[in-house]
Amino acid sequence: MFRITGPEHVMIVLLVQFTVKPGTEEQARHFIAKLQENTRREPGCRMYAGHQSSKDPRHFFFYEQYDNAEALDAHRAAPYFREYLTDGLQKLMETVTRELYQPIQ
Repeated sequence: MFRITGPEHVMIVLLVQFTVKPGTEEQARHFIAKLQENTRREPGCRMYAGHQSSKDPRHFFFYEQYDNAEALDAHRAAPYFREYLTDGLQKLMETVTRELYQPIQ
């Protein structure tokens, strides 16, 4: 993972793009659904949405918004993060890129 720098009180956006191994698309959708179900309940989560490409069904992305860096850290520390991402979805990935954004005010 990467570390967040800058003001900790600023809303942050995380974009995670990834391609899964051939034949694992259904399993990836299952993990994404579980992550959405749990993450959307987190107090500091403003938005958490997984998407699948209509052109390439192996390509997915997450669009995530958090109140601040602490909220993202809490998300990463949640037990379901390990279960559904670290020990689940991440093992299906062939490629992954993660990029943090801040909204333009």
